[in-house]
Amino acid sequence: MTPPLPSHRYLPGRTARHPEDAFDAIKARAIRPTATTTAAQNEAWRYGLRLFDARFWWEAHEVLEAVWLNAPPNSAERAQVQAVIQLANAALKAELGKPNAAARLLALARDLIAEAALGCEAVMGLSLTRLQEVAAAIEAGAPKPMIAPDADA
Repeated sequence: MTPPLPSHRYLPGRTARHPEDAFDAIKARAIRPTATTTAAQNEAWRYGLRLFDARFWWEAHEVLEAVWLNAPPNSAERAQVQAVIQLANAALKAELGKPNAAARLLALARDLIAEAALGCEAVMGLSLTRLQEVAAAIEAGAPKPMIAPDADA
């Protein structure tokens, strides 16, 4: 069963941080190894994307880090998960009024998206075009960039 959304968003310097173990149960459900073929069954991946879409940027990063750590080195999956983590970081920095940090993180995310795209159109159930659109939305200051997986990917 997927956990509910957290009671609040952690915004460093503005809101209370979650307890250290707040996301341990869902992080423990990250499939090993992280693979595109099992992305739909990877509860930690799906929950991380749900957090992202609900604007829980810091929380998404926390959960997705477990998915990233389980990805094979130099794989498209590792680059893709890291790109989503950097997009969450960029969105958080933008919301906190740190445009230079957001721009730097968006550049990293775009590089990772390009790396993941080598030889494929979708990784981990997400189209690479959609991730580029999310990066552009964050850059433009969209209030709620959505990363939801494409139905046909």
